[in-house]
Amino acid sequence: MKAVVLAGGYATRMWPITKHRPKMFLPIGDSTVIDRIFAELEADERIDEVFVSTNERFAPDFEAHLADSEFDKPRLSVEDTTEEDDKFGVVGALAQLIDRENVDDDLLVIAGDNLISFDVADFVDYFEDHEAPTLAAYDVGSREKAKSYGLVELEGDRVVDFQEKPDDPNSTLVSIACYAFPQDSLSLFPTYLEEGNNPDEPGWFIQWLQNQEETYAYTFEDAWFDIGTPESYLDAVGWHLDGDSRVADSATLENASIGENVHVMGDVTLENTDLDHAVIFPDATVRDADIRRSIIDEGTHLEDLDLAGALIGAHTTITNGPSN
Repeated sequence: MKAVVLAGGYATRMWPITKHRPKMFLPIGDSTVIDRIFAELEADERIDEVFVSTNERFAPDFEAHLADSEFDKPRLSVEDTTEEDDKFGVVGALAQLIDRENVDDDLLVIAGDNLISFDVADFVDYFEDHEAPTLAAYDVGSREKAKSYGLVELEGDRVVDFQEKPDDPNSTLVSIACYAFPQDSLSLFPTYLEEGNNPDEPGWFIQWLQNQEETYAYTFEDAWFDIGTPESYLDAVGWHLDGDSRVADSATLENASIGENVHVMGDVTLENTDLDHAVIFPDATVRDADIRRSIIDEGTHLEDLDLAGALIGAHTTITNGPSN
């Protein structure tokens, strides 16, 4: 089996934090979003090759990241795009990758920006038991949230209807970006595109595919985070920390209050500051501040601020003290 980790998104909703950093490199505890996935794929002996599908802009970042990593399987497969508007969509990119890399095997496809609570090996077991296209499905618990995803209708564990981003969802069970396709199904990607179907979200392909051949759903509970917004990233950090906080040994704290779900990285200086549900990147300095549900990038200097829901870009200086 081959695997593709989708890592081509530009994450514009998280700028400036992700303007010069792939969102897959955002830290979750002592790892990153994408490294958690790499670790599972590395451990599964059934997967002999992992293609990391990214764009030209972020290719050097991934090359450096993989060179420094402990993983042997992942290697880059680069899309010919540098801007969001250039992208030919996930389905189009997958079809190109299958052709470019001569993939002729069962294929696992998983998004590099998703934090999932199930073991990928369990998903592959399920796929092998059914020997048919398989997706992972999760109950988001809200019909409003379900409007943003692909809605899955099941009979038993077989998909009998699929609607991508429905205006009026009749349930809350949605597909997440984790799929497995038998070798024989890979030829359907070019067929789908040649018919003029939507090349963007994989859900459109699944909506079409489940009418072509039997498709199954692996349902799971516990947690899933689609990390595309600051809120979802902070929620993922909170799920991982589970109310605790993580403060690097090299951080300097003076009269600092650390609340729940806070991650303070290396060489950060905090003075007279309260933090809650926040991520502070390395080398930041925060004085006389109250920071809640915010992400503060590296090398930032903040003083005399009360921030909630803020995104502060790298090497920014913001002070709100009295002028001299």
